[in-house]
Amino acid sequence: MKIAVATQNSWTQVGGHAGQTRDWLEFDCQPGEPLPEPQRVLLTKEQLLHHFQDDGPHPLHGVEIMIAASAGDGFMRHMEKWGAQVLLTGETDPLMALKKVMSGEALPDTRFDVTTTLCKLRDLFSRY
Repeated sequence: MKIAVATQNSWTQVGGHAGQTRDWLEFDCQPGEPLPEPQRVLLTKEQLLHHFQDDGPHPLHGVEIMIAASAGDGFMRHMEKWGAQVLLTGETDPLMALKKVMSGEALPDTRFDVTTTLCKLRDLFSRY
């Protein structure tokens, strides 16, 4: 199962505003196995999910679960079309968030993020 975690601060914290996140940690997890080493995925400006037009391959295609601190409804609908479930969390440590997901534990509630409010307004007019 491929899981991607949006990150910020040099890959060390779970990042907010998933659609604008450039730095992702991708894990190819197997149930019952130790957590694998992450692959760092650095998106170009054209590959940012907020702007990507679905007009070609994308480095995050095939991811089944995406973890982020915040994301708008349009982003979540877009990722659902890709077959990915988006999980939002207040957990700041990417590895801890991943461990909780893999063990079936609930993730902590999200922190307040003003960009999410702005995204909700933008999503009213989104193509997704």
